[in-house]
Amino acid sequence: MADTSTDPALDEWRTYDEFAAGIDAFRLPNTTLAGTALTLTLDDGSILALSFDSVAVTWTGFEAAGTDPYDAVAVRDDIVFVNIPLESREREAITVVYSTTTHRATVVRSRIAAEAVEGVPQVGQDFWAATTDRGPATGEVPGPSRDLIGKRNVYRYSPHHLYEHVYVSSLRYAWQCLEGVQRGHGDMDLSTVWKFADGLYLFCFREFRIAVASVWLHDLGYQLMTTGIFLGLNGDGDAEHSRAGGHIYPLGSVAYPDAQPV
Repeated sequence: MADTSTDPALDEWRTYDEFAAGIDAFRLPNTTLAGTALTLTLDDGSILALSFDSVAVTWTGFEAAGTDPYDAVAVRDDIVFVNIPLESREREAITVVYSTTTHRATVVRSRIAAEAVEGVPQVGQDFWAATTDRGPATGEVPGPSRDLIGKRNVYRYSPHHLYEHVYVSSLRYAWQCLEGVQRGHGDMDLSTVWKFADGLYLFCFREFRIAVASVWLHDLGYQLMTTGIFLGLNGDGDAEHSRAGGHIYPLGSVAYPDAQPV
């Protein structure tokens, strides 16, 4: 019989900083983009320009500019996941995924609203497909995908973080914590899935119960790894950024015979 002596009471809902502590233990290693520059043209015609040194990126876009730290991971030989946890614009993050071979990209802007509104996640997200200035764009344009609907996966982020996800529709996913400070807790939250390339899916969620959102890049090919970040309000009500990542263990999937989820 499983030992449940340390299980939390269901009303002991954990804050973002409590569950996120250590959730990057099995994340892929960081890479440096020092000495490189990237200009992205978003699908609305706007431009996001990035210039990197070893620890910071100088950026221009979204009618603003700044210099902020960045976090970069080579999730495949030709795919880079970059997050900019903005210090120059508190309560905001910019996440970019780009390919050095197809020159396609996606851009996600996550922002914490000034005030909470009941029934609406406090952290919102905007999404763009983009191209880079590294060469002519080829292949499929990244965009919304239904490929994960019906899939059920377990995610191991650290020896102390184990979560299950069930992708129920194009708008929502269900989760529960199997190991960790949130053990026994779960919910169904708003989510967005975009296909970036074969086996690569951008998965983003926005929680209702606490002010937190996340951006993940799931590699469901041979690697079965995920790389992500969180933006949310910690227990003191301050904006906080966290890195995350780990291993993916598919449990199975279902197919709907007639009526389909939204």
